Amino acid sequence: MSDHDLRDFIDDVAVIVKDTDDENEITRRIAARLSALLAGDYRIPAELTRPSPEHHLNYPLHIAADNSWCMVAVVWSPGQRTPVHSHETWGVAGIYAGAEHEFRYVKPAADGTGRPLTPAGEQVWRAGQVTVCCTTDDDVHAVESVGGEATVGIHVYGGNIGTIRRRSYDPATGAVDWFVSGWDQSPALAGASAPRQA
Repeated sequence: MSDHDLRDFIDDVAVIVKDTDDENEITRRIAARLSALLAGDYRIPAELTRPSPEHHLNYPLHIAADNSWCMVAVVWSPGQRTPVHSHETWGVAGIYAGAEHEFRYVKPAADGTGRPLTPAGEQVWRAGQVTVCCTTDDDVHAVESVGGEATVGIHVYGGNIGTIRRRSYDPATGAVDWFVSGWDQSPALAGASAPRQA
């Protein structure tokens, strides 16, 4: 797919998000479009696929003017792992390069703070595969880059994920810390995105 096809993808997602509030329908339809994007010839600019030795990076590919959704290139060095975290919105993730090991947890009830999290399965996702990573009722996981190369994902979220206040969990105790991920800058986007906050 060309950049023209990327524009078609962005236009299609904008229509989907405006069509319905049903998160299951939104994520199903976006997952189908993201699968097609990954199967085509679209290439993320090289500067948005470079990992950091310190932490995974979130590069904005598109943020809707009304902050109703965004498209992100998420990049991990081999072996990097996120904390267990929430998203507080819906999301669809596709693997552009490499592989990620996902560890899912049952979302705690509002009164569940202070209890260990319940594991809900794990899976390795590889290049070309797409998963619904979250809806607001099924929203807690951690991911790790596996294999010998950097993992690059294309994620689509319901909102501006760089500015959403989210939860980080200690899975052993259920303790919660709140964070805002912010955005990582790149040469192509310098001045166009907010600095990383957490």
